[in-house]
Amino acid sequence: MTSAERPDKHSPTALAFATQMVHAGNTIDAATGALRTPVVMANSYALPEDPSKVSWSGALPGLYTRNTGTNQQGLEQKLAVLEHGEAAVALASGVAALHAVFFTLLKTGDHVVVANVTYEAVHRLFTELLPDKYGITATFVDASDLEAVRAAIRPETRLVHIETVANPTTLVTDVAAIAGIAHAAGALLSIDNTFTPPPLFRPLEHGADLVVHSLTKYINGHGDAMGGAVIGSEALIRRLKLDAMVDVGGVISPFNAWLIMRGSVTLPLRLRQHCASAQTVAEFLEADPRVAYVVYPGLASHPQHEIAARQLTGGFGGMMAFAVAGDTATQNRFVAALRVITSAVSLGHDETLIVHVDGSGPRVAAYPAEFREYGHLRLSVGLEDADDLVRDLAAALDATFPAAPAHGSEGPAR
Repeated sequence: MTSAERPDKHSPTALAFATQMVHAGNTIDAATGALRTPVVMANSYALPEDPSKVSWSGALPGLYTRNTGTNQQGLEQKLAVLEHGEAAVALASGVAALHAVFFTLLKTGDHVVVANVTYEAVHRLFTELLPDKYGITATFVDASDLEAVRAAIRPETRLVHIETVANPTTLVTDVAAIAGIAHAAGALLSIDNTFTPPPLFRPLEHGADLVVHSLTKYINGHGDAMGGAVIGSEALIRRLKLDAMVDVGGVISPFNAWLIMRGSVTLPLRLRQHCASAQTVAEFLEADPRVAYVVYPGLASHPQHEIAARQLTGGFGGMMAFAVAGDTATQNRFVAALRVITSAVSLGHDETLIVHVDGSGPRVAAYPAEFREYGHLRLSVGLEDADDLVRDLAAALDATFPAAPAHGSEGPAR
């Protein structure tokens, strides 16, 4: 390699992904020489000698932390590099980021097409809050059915919103096809990519206009900070910053931005472990006759396995859903018997998390039949050794079904 070809950490887009995650958005502190941007907890910044031309409602750093703080700015730069977008806005939570998209882009009389399997807050926003307060209407459709998506489009449709991998059913959407439908109708496409952060998938490269992340999950990765982000074009992100950040005020705190910036450095390494262990766990569960069903995009039995294999790079993520054979009480006994895996909400943490949700509620009509019959156990596979996770699951199955055949024994076909 000649000196002219030598990579430069100050031009992060020319570097490999793992190198980008170390250097993008970080600056050496001018005052102390510290190699990492320190936590800047100040609310306000020194004004210029003549502040008459300062935009008090602008989204530039160096004025007021609600308008953009130092740590937020660095995190946004890293997120834009992460998703290959022009710009990013970091907000207080993943739901704040979702709300920022809908609040900024939609107005009374607008229509939205939404995947019928979607995060609970999105479901309530489009079934209650936005219709009741602002007269915004929504049609919920099976995002894997392209004709259904196309048929749901109206002249007043302004936005299509989907998830790369649906929460909790793990349905996988053909993003490029949905983008084509949305753009042909003059609508924008927003995608929640929380389950499959880069390098697994970059929706902007497949036609999406905006990508949403709950930074609380994989990008932070340590279960100790909350945040959300939207990445896209400079023009769209500027609108979100001015409307939803500055004047609604859902700004991320400096400390949370600093924690997420720190956690994101190991994202490439963590995702490799999440994906490899999840594949091992999913294959174990699928082979055990005491498990009623398991859905994981990495299994050949998954309904959209071929789409997932075509879209995703380097693995199928760390999220799956399954249920043991039995009623709600049986699912609860199984979870209570686990000793390594933790029963808790959220996902993408270093530790493996499981949460039991029964087969009732307003959203489950769109779920597969087995979800409605058994409920589901949403499993976020963490960074523990995969063999330890399998042993924990096997022991919990043995404790729940003491008279049933163990894994590897002959048992009834599912």
